[in-house]
Amino acid sequence: MTGSRRKRPAEVSDAIAPPRNAELVVGVVSVTLLVEVLGVLSGSEVWLLGLLVFLPGTASALCTVRQTGFVAAWTSLVVTTTALVRAPAGGHWLDRLLLVLFTLALGVTSGYACHRRIRREHEMLRLRSTAAAMQRHILHPLPLVTDDVLVNGVYEPVQEDRLVGGDIYDVVASPFGTRVLIGDVQGKGLAAVGAAFAVIGAFREAAHREPTLTALVDALDAAVVRHNSYAEQTGDDERFVTALIVGVDAGDEAQVVNCGHIPPRLMHEGLVTTPPLDSGVPLGLAELAAEPTTVNWFEFPAGSTLLLTTDGLTETRADDGSFYPLDERLTKHLGLSPTELPRALHEDARAFTDADRSHDDIAVLTVRRSPRH
Repeated sequence: MTGSRRKRPAEVSDAIAPPRNAELVVGVVSVTLLVEVLGVLSGSEVWLLGLLVFLPGTASALCTVRQTGFVAAWTSLVVTTTALVRAPAGGHWLDRLLLVLFTLALGVTSGYACHRRIRREHEMLRLRSTAAAMQRHILHPLPLVTDDVLVNGVYEPVQEDRLVGGDIYDVVASPFGTRVLIGDVQGKGLAAVGAAFAVIGAFREAAHREPTLTALVDALDAAVVRHNSYAEQTGDDERFVTALIVGVDAGDEAQVVNCGHIPPRLMHEGLVTTPPLDSGVPLGLAELAAEPTTVNWFEFPAGSTLLLTTDGLTETRADDGSFYPLDERLTKHLGLSPTELPRALHEDARAFTDADRSHDDIAVLTVRRSPRH
């Protein structure tokens, strides 16, 4: 078996993408010459040097510490030399001294600021990489295959403005058939991920133990309640989890328990339908429900496909505030295979909304019923 090379950890310079040394030198020298020429033409050479003192500040936001040190040293040398050698006769020496001191102070401050910025970016990069690795290890990579179904999809929990999302999914081949979970934890960030991991862990254990979906859902609800009890003790917010649990076996029907989640779409023979389901309360709120957990059944013939998604897809908005028309777009993509469909819908939703708009996490799964042998 051929092993794969482990990707090396990102260096600090990779995180900040600094300019090349040659580009930096050319840029700094060009700005210096421009200031010198303008100073000579205007007759105010020394005073225009004040423009150069902002170069180290700019470098501290874009360059490495060494590069920022070079820019600061270059600027200090040019300003000091010009202020002392080319100062007009009879000029105020105190003004020139203050300019030199200000340049030196700004150079030192810029170096320190650059060091702090790089250290912070490096820490964020390591934290983001750790969070992404946690997600990869806790969520099984797609596609997932059992005797009953082929599950494929796209899942993007990590966004630019947050480390980890709360969307979850899992597939378990149990003695009672295949169980599929998709869910969405209330809130975002690491606190939401704690509740997500609690649900996934309970699902993987209870799916093999509980013979019915109602008992399985009760186990998931109890896991969220236990997690919330611990969160309350530590001062964190309590969470609830919307979820859809699907059971598929050798029969022609599928079982579904809807815990406040988006209902699935069934695609079969060129048609898209939404199976009528009772919507229960999210996981963690079962004590508030007036009715017990309900299992719904619907036809799921061989060769048909279920589409499962989180609200990151259905609540995507265009510039005019309209929501992403999932059923309409799904009909247009019926010609795609279950493997291609999730990515196509994801990209379509991204194109539907403003590129600058803050996006929610998106999970899109297709559950393809295996053909009869």
